[in-house]
Amino acid sequence: METEVSTPALSNDAQKSRSVPATVRALGHLFDPTTPVGHVYELFTLFLIVLSSVSIGLETLPDLPQWSMRAFIVEEVVVVGIFTIEYALRIVAAERKLGYLLSFYGLVDGLSVLPYYLSGIDARALRTFRLLRMLRVLKFARYSAASERLLQAFREIRTELTLFLMTAAILIYLCAIAIFHFEHAAQPSKFRSVFDGMWWAATTLTTVNFGDVVPITIGGKIFTALVLLCGVGIVAVPTGLVAAALTKLRAQDMESQSTRGPDRSNAAQEK
Repeated sequence: METEVSTPALSNDAQKSRSVPATVRALGHLFDPTTPVGHVYELFTLFLIVLSSVSIGLETLPDLPQWSMRAFIVEEVVVVGIFTIEYALRIVAAERKLGYLLSFYGLVDGLSVLPYYLSGIDARALRTFRLLRMLRVLKFARYSAASERLLQAFREIRTELTLFLMTAAILIYLCAIAIFHFEHAAQPSKFRSVFDGMWWAATTLTTVNFGDVVPITIGGKIFTALVLLCGVGIVAVPTGLVAAALTKLRAQDMESQSTRGPDRSNAAQEK
């Protein structure tokens, strides 16, 4: 009789690891800050980001020697080349490539290099936003979790924010029409049209009036006072929405952590 040799069934993780190419697995280790090589690479990219960001200010110094300008050009080419290779490798390593390209960090990675090739725009200021990714290197776990909660909070209230922004735009336009009728006759050079009044309306509704355009008529001053009172609510509404969403997400995280605690203790007792 022939005996059948039974082979142990592979777990889902083992099957998944076998199906993933070795190159992709290696890239996964490179971009994983919890691995030694990933930690070193993240520190290296952090150094490049800081170097590139600081060079923005150094280039504005007067009377720089000619060699320093050449050094800045070489530095920019090298940094852009490294980040271009990294961007391409991240696309290769991503399981959902389109999802990575359209994600927050994917867009930041792309914007940090693509404008340089398209039109020669200095994109180092955009590259500074990549410092958000580097929070993982410094193991600021609570700050990384807080940033994820902040993004999730904006997703939770995106409908309310959209409605608020539309309402604010309508209010700005209506206020511009009103201030134009109040001030056009008294200040024709500053309030030449309703669109000139939109700048005044935007800065007044957000309570950051710069004082470059101010009403001088009685009606305009009274209307400005009313707009400033409304502006307090304009600032408070999105702040309250974000704060409420963050509080809700924070409570959910604490609840999930408290429920995981007893489960872990029960599992330890069973062992």
